[in-house]
Amino acid sequence: MGYEIHAENGWVNRGNLYRMKELMKRAKAGDRMTLAFLGGSITQGSVSSRYTDCYAYIVYDWFVRRFPRTAFTYINAGVGGTTSQFGVSRVDEDVLLYKPDLVMIEFSVNDDDTDFYKETYEGLVRRVYGNAYEPAVLLVHNIRYDTGISAERSHREIGAHYDLPSVSMKTTIYPEVVSGAIPNRLITPDDLHPNSDGHGLVAEVITDFLDQVYVQMMQKEEPAAMPKPLTANAYGNVRRYQNHNSAPLCDGFAPDHTLKKYVNDMFRGGWTADREGACIIFETEGTEIAVQYRKSVKHPAPVAVAIVDDDENNAIELDANFDETWGDCLYISTLAHHIAGGTHKVEIRLKETREKNAVPFYLVSVISACAEENC
Repeated sequence: MGYEIHAENGWVNRGNLYRMKELMKRAKAGDRMTLAFLGGSITQGSVSSRYTDCYAYIVYDWFVRRFPRTAFTYINAGVGGTTSQFGVSRVDEDVLLYKPDLVMIEFSVNDDDTDFYKETYEGLVRRVYGNAYEPAVLLVHNIRYDTGISAERSHREIGAHYDLPSVSMKTTIYPEVVSGAIPNRLITPDDLHPNSDGHGLVAEVITDFLDQVYVQMMQKEEPAAMPKPLTANAYGNVRRYQNHNSAPLCDGFAPDHTLKKYVNDMFRGGWTADREGACIIFETEGTEIAVQYRKSVKHPAPVAVAIVDDDENNAIELDANFDETWGDCLYISTLAHHIAGGTHKVEIRLKETREKNAVPFYLVSVISACAEENC
């Protein structure tokens, strides 16, 4: 590749290394291990030439080569175009179900740097770090290479609060792009997604951290306690309603029972409708409500509205027509945030269709959440 970065500057929060050191000790002894990577399109490996060029796979390969006595299982739970709001709603099914020994979390270019995403990110971090199997956790912060925009500031606040190690591309790769030492188009086609060379640099930042931990592995460290939440933590408990775990009232919405084949095969398990006036009604619990649906590049697509607790004056439009060209979008629309807890009615109703819709309206799921102590 030939690009030089100061990878040693990437370890931006040391964090408590007890779990990471224990992980490496067990790996050195030959225990079987599961390594999971949870994030968006960068974790998924978008625009890398081969799946083995993805930063996640390169990091997995570091473990395989460093600990040849251990059999490692690789889980890539990256789903493009999704935030930590969706990450916390799927982490049990896509990651924690497999009892991972290590989880790397990467959402800093997917989330906005807002209090809302700070809260959803904390819910995700608590869900992983507080898991009964006590996985080691590393927070990975990517960045936009044209603007320097990311949610790293608020994400690092969460990482520091939980005393978790984190690594940053803002302090390693980005300065070299800004200075011109690394021309941006040689590592990314769009200033967001790394190409194979860019993934190699991201992996270098992470494996430099791992090399440093490996050197310190035998130095004694005490485990850290779980602190109280930093935010209201309204995404401390999350339920995702799909057709296999709920029974909403349906009038014109039909369940899609097509088998989901892989983690980012996301337009599965939901409901479809294409008739104006078709509706589906859920009964949810909690203080947070969101609806997840498909925005399609195929036009025309139907337009729906979502209504909480029969409040027609605050109905939220769900327009399934996507104005981008890169592919269908798994879109989340937040319907309610920090409302009163308890039971809430969620109605989704088609308000606008065409005689010949290019695609039906696809409702992927309804998501509800609340703080840990409230549900």
